[in-house]
Amino acid sequence: MHIVILVLVEVLIVIGLSRLVGLGFRSIKQPLVIGEIVAGIMLGPSLFGLVAPHVAVTLFPPETFPFLNVLSQVGLIFFMFLIGLELNPKYLSGQLEVAVLTSHVSILVPFSLGTLLAVLLYPLVSNASVSFTAFALFLGAAMSITAFPVLARIITENNLQGTRLGTLALTCAAVDDVTAWCLLAVAIAVARTGNFAGAIPTIIASIVYIGLMLTAGRWFLQRLAKHYLRAGRLSQLLLAGIYMAVVASALITELIGIHLIFGAFLLGAAMPKNEDLVRELAVKTEDFVLIFLLPIFFAYSGLKTQIGLLNRPELWLLCALILGVAIAGKYVGTYVAARVSGINKREASALGWLMNTRGLTELIVLNIGLELGVISPLIFTMLVIMALVTTFMTSPLLEWTYPKKLIRLDVVEPESEADTTAGSETYVRPYRILVPVANPSTQKGLVQLAVSIALNSRHPAVVNPLSLIEFEEDYAFESTPVEADRLIAQRRQQLEELINTLEPVETRSHVHPIIRISSNVARETAQIAALKQVDLILVGWHRPAFSSNRLGGRVGQMLTTAPVDVAVFVDKGGEQLESLLVPYSANIHDDLALILALRLLINRETCMLQILQVVPENQLKDELSYELHRMMEQLPSSVRDRIEIKIVQAPEPIQAVVEASKNVDLTIAGTSRTWGIERQTLGRYTDQLAIQCCSSLLITRRYSQVTAHLASVLTEVSSQEPTFRN
Repeated sequence: MHIVILVLVEVLIVIGLSRLVGLGFRSIKQPLVIGEIVAGIMLGPSLFGLVAPHVAVTLFPPETFPFLNVLSQVGLIFFMFLIGLELNPKYLSGQLEVAVLTSHVSILVPFSLGTLLAVLLYPLVSNASVSFTAFALFLGAAMSITAFPVLARIITENNLQGTRLGTLALTCAAVDDVTAWCLLAVAIAVARTGNFAGAIPTIIASIVYIGLMLTAGRWFLQRLAKHYLRAGRLSQLLLAGIYMAVVASALITELIGIHLIFGAFLLGAAMPKNEDLVRELAVKTEDFVLIFLLPIFFAYSGLKTQIGLLNRPELWLLCALILGVAIAGKYVGTYVAARVSGINKREASALGWLMNTRGLTELIVLNIGLELGVISPLIFTMLVIMALVTTFMTSPLLEWTYPKKLIRLDVVEPESEADTTAGSETYVRPYRILVPVANPSTQKGLVQLAVSIALNSRHPAVVNPLSLIEFEEDYAFESTPVEADRLIAQRRQQLEELINTLEPVETRSHVHPIIRISSNVARETAQIAALKQVDLILVGWHRPAFSSNRLGGRVGQMLTTAPVDVAVFVDKGGEQLESLLVPYSANIHDDLALILALRLLINRETCMLQILQVVPENQLKDELSYELHRMMEQLPSSVRDRIEIKIVQAPEPIQAVVEASKNVDLTIAGTSRTWGIERQTLGRYTDQLAIQCCSSLLITRRYSQVTAHLASVLTEVSSQEPTFRN
């Protein structure tokens, strides 16, 4: 019982630390899996055993290792099943000839360099009990691996799945994955039999089993899929049968003489790729595997990783040599093959960095090599460092080679000619509002308000509803490219349905949705705003998860970071937009509130505006109205006649505005201390007016006084918009 309790304590520590470190790595835009691998290494002799050796031995004694090994092997079996399940034939549908050439050259070059490196390393880090052939094959396989799951998630997160680069990278990685696993199977067979000749029966048996799985096995699995379609759900009995098949297939490949992970992978690859079946099966399987079992595998690997073994400069030089060969082999092989196939330099280079992603797949290969005794703990540690570095460097090098602004130019939806020209040959930049839409079914009022502010007959305008799909986990099935495309299509349909409800009907052609995958909604919104040169971001209020503050959470982040003017809409359900209220004081944010109100007034001929100035009881009533009167003189009479300037004396400005809001449809106020919605020094916002306001409320924050919201619609007003402050 003592061992069982100790193993449970170990599992508790492993899961907690894996999540914590993984989230830390996600915050620096690295795959979650890198953090989990690092967490496993931290628990081993490389850190925990070095800092607190006695505590480490007490918590992770050698007698618990077999239990951790069993749990990690079960995790590997089902993880490999998930990889096979996600290996969709759709990935092989585009640029297959180019991908086959590129992927095979990207394996051949690093594999060849790895076997040459084995000539140098074998006498230094191996021993006579290991055949050179097995050692060279394992080293070559380790150099040529690309981690398809990590690469697929990087492609999804960077919105590359719809580009030529993303399609080619996915196809290359899929072909690479299958080829590399075949090479590894040969390496395992040679390692277990001692020479290549002895491995031939194992290789033949493996080919026979693969043939059976892809014929008779696939026929049986298709019958199972038909049963699923009739039932409409994945029952526990059906799931039990699939799990039994996974374990049975793993046992068969282990008995054949390769490794149990191949059987699990093969069954996943042979599964019919019915979208609903695959999705439900993946969702039911992945949470327990990824959250509970895989971190144990990382911890078990970390306990065998001893960075302290690299205790001499020459060993670090060898480690650097391994790293250099691994990076150069993959990059050069991929780049040259891609260039020969007609891919341009930038895309070929980006593809080279993507194919360098090794991640968890590399760790699986290394653990098999260490388990079979083909590689020593020293070379295992060097190769773990190589796997971490090559995966860690992928995202920044991809960004450097193929910046996100270039990716966005490829995938951001083009607008029609009517939106970018004003009936002349000269390009006229449209007035543009970006509208982040979290839930299309509940935010019609937000998009309708954007249309009302933007569209008129005097100047072209575009409204871009922006829907960002954020994935919580790197390895969740929904973040695979195929599933991401399905979610994007689903979200696009929802937005199109929303657009078709907008009034008047002729405004709908000026509304163009943008749907993207994002890991950081506020940052992505700001970047797209800069790329699209928007004039205003109009965002709906939503309650933050850990705060009742209406201007906290993502809304607060956008107000803080967006490089353009921002307005936050607190929708209280009123559909009318006939009467506006602008509480006005002397600051640039109230200036923006008044400018947007005037734009609405110009666009809607039946709209009325009341400008409310609240002054202390001892202040002259007309002291603050000079700038406003000056502005009124520049407006056409058709607009000026619908404006009322009202000055009230009150000790509490907020209460005066709340009282006035009872009689209007929309109140527009700047982020001003006067109205209780100013930015605080501790990074928080107050929102007194947002809570008490009787009408819908639009809160404005001005970023730059250069942005001209009125000049495009008022020929009477000069191109430089006036500021209304003293």
